[in-house]
Amino acid sequence: MASALLTIVSASPILQKRGKTFTFFENVPKTLVKTGPAALAGAYNKYHVPVPANVAAAAASNDGSVAASPGQYDEEYLCSVTIGGQTLNLDFDTGSSDLWVFSSELPSTEQNGHSIYNPANSPTASELTGYTWNISYGDGSGASGNVYDDTVDVGGTTVASQAVELAMEISSEFQSSPGDGLLGLAFNQLNTVAPNQQQTFFSNALSSLDAPLFTANLNKGAPGTYNFGFIDDTLYTGSITYVPVTTAQGFWEFNSDGYAVGSNTFVTETIDAIADTGTTLLLLPDDIVSAYYAQVSGAQNSQADGGYVFDCSSTLPSITLGIGGYMAVVPGDYINYAPVSAGSSSCFGGIQSNSGIGFTIFGDIFLKSQFVVFNGDTSPQLGFAAKPTD
Repeated sequence: MASALLTIVSASPILQKRGKTFTFFENVPKTLVKTGPAALAGAYNKYHVPVPANVAAAAASNDGSVAASPGQYDEEYLCSVTIGGQTLNLDFDTGSSDLWVFSSELPSTEQNGHSIYNPANSPTASELTGYTWNISYGDGSGASGNVYDDTVDVGGTTVASQAVELAMEISSEFQSSPGDGLLGLAFNQLNTVAPNQQQTFFSNALSSLDAPLFTANLNKGAPGTYNFGFIDDTLYTGSITYVPVTTAQGFWEFNSDGYAVGSNTFVTETIDAIADTGTTLLLLPDDIVSAYYAQVSGAQNSQADGGYVFDCSSTLPSITLGIGGYMAVVPGDYINYAPVSAGSSSCFGGIQSNSGIGFTIFGDIFLKSQFVVFNGDTSPQLGFAAKPTD
């Protein structure tokens, strides 16, 4: 596999390292997922942007979740991670840099429905005295607590002294999440630990990997995989197109070249974007969003529902997004996110406005249609390739 790796990425130099490769399966069932308005409000909150009043009202108009069979709606992708011998289901998030978990230090009522990490049950846990972390959002939601070092095992690759952030306080928005915490895979400068920021699991594991990269192969309505240290050439078709990453803001940030709706003419437009596995929707500039829904019969930007909605039986066009000359196609059925509420015949679009956020977010609606390489070498890059989407 290592020799295949060097051939595949020959246009994108990667340091060859003696170490590990591993495949990690995303396969944790979910029984409740966020409604579209709640998912959109969550994206605004994550990036510290005030939630528009109509979006907030729509998100609050129901319980914020709809029933789902495992894999349905793809609101969040969870993976089992072992910390100090204890297994938790974490959201792998390329849009943040904290590894935080539900813990025994939360009130018992806030632990309900979650696996928790208890440092007292770990023979390798060591508290970082005086260290704290705090994730807060514009709507008042958030989580905070103290910090331990412990052994973290992801797919057989172990980091012996990884900063693990224990939740001592957590808002209701996080309590209702299907996951037991989050494993951040963005760049280290986004880490919230004080007085000294801590490195991500990926940063700490780099020296043990065959190559300094991981790949995300998320799927629609089915489990996917994260591969660390190698590229599996059976997971994509054609070649991988690489683009440079700007790390100034701590994100996997890159430029997209433009878009096309369905079979319409490609429109050249520079789009400043980030690749974020921790955001559900595809959030695009208003002109692109308007152009897309102009091709969907009956679609409307609903004040009551907080975004673009359409009849759930609608046939949606694809959207193509240019990246370094590669044309990444998101099939139309991927863009039908979910009913706006339980039992509704109106569905919430997976494409919504990025207004006020400051950049475009290529979230899971986009990412599950592509094979994506996150290359964390000294000059970081993102790689995109087509894959079967049927």
